[in-house]
Amino acid sequence: MTTAQTAQFHPDGRLRHLLTLEGVPRQTLLHLLDRAGQIRDAAVGRVSRREVLAGTAVCTLFFEPSTRTRSSFQLAAMRLGADVLNFDASTSSTRKGETARDTLKNLEAMGVRGFIVRHPDDGAVAALAAEAGEGTALVNAGDGRNAHPTQGLLDMLTLRQAKGADFSKLKVLIVGDVKHSRVARSDLHALRTLGAGEIRVCGPAELLPGDEVTAGCIVGHDLDAMLEGVDAVMMLRLQRERMEEGLVPSLEAYHARYGLTTQRLRRAAPDAAVLHPGTINRGVEMTDEVADGPQSWVLRQVANGVAVRMAVLEHLLG
Repeated sequence: MTTAQTAQFHPDGRLRHLLTLEGVPRQTLLHLLDRAGQIRDAAVGRVSRREVLAGTAVCTLFFEPSTRTRSSFQLAAMRLGADVLNFDASTSSTRKGETARDTLKNLEAMGVRGFIVRHPDDGAVAALAAEAGEGTALVNAGDGRNAHPTQGLLDMLTLRQAKGADFSKLKVLIVGDVKHSRVARSDLHALRTLGAGEIRVCGPAELLPGDEVTAGCIVGHDLDAMLEGVDAVMMLRLQRERMEEGLVPSLEAYHARYGLTTQRLRRAAPDAAVLHPGTINRGVEMTDEVADGPQSWVLRQVANGVAVRMAVLEHLLG
């Protein structure tokens, strides 16, 4: 097991941190998804649950930019009644040379119990979790290309809403830059644990990872062929730096081969759900007609993010 897998559990098997979905038992995943579904009314502001974390200090500790994830976690913590501190590395003592560990320990000394951490380096959140004191919980809000567990959970919740709780008959296709995507890794871990019937992975050869990531998946480079009969299409953001690295010739060329259009979508099952973690590069990963169309579940994913993150914070700190 990896450091993250072992570090995130108490000796009795309960979650202490949420660092990765790899190795998280099916029962725990289902519990978090069920709980997120139950409190979705609270997540969108219709029901108050502010007593759950009243008096608990939670810090969003972000060493990398974010809009949806950070805002979603802030709302989740606030709707549970937590006192929320927002840490921005660009305006903090990290610019003076303070290490991430020292930042964590100083905030811990002020009484902060929950840390939501985004970091550009693989494994950085697990390393911080190893330094955390008893009673402190960390949630990985994305580290390098390693993991983004709450995004994986909200994607699974959205799939359940679109397709039902039984994943065993589902054919799910993940498209794009899987090699550099922490979202794809977390989605793959969750889909395997939840027993997805068939997982397909599609993208340019230069943007696909090795067999250790895609084990058990059907891997291909022809999007038209891979779309045939799938129940859900999970598109990934193309990071524009891939063009600078020479891995993608141009945005236009990428869209021509791997962009999802209404015509291409007809190859999937008639009621196939389309997901995307954001930010969408419209006209690159998908057209406006698909992004805003009747099969798009993208905005539901965003709404589900608050519910999932409420469920995770409640589970770890409540």
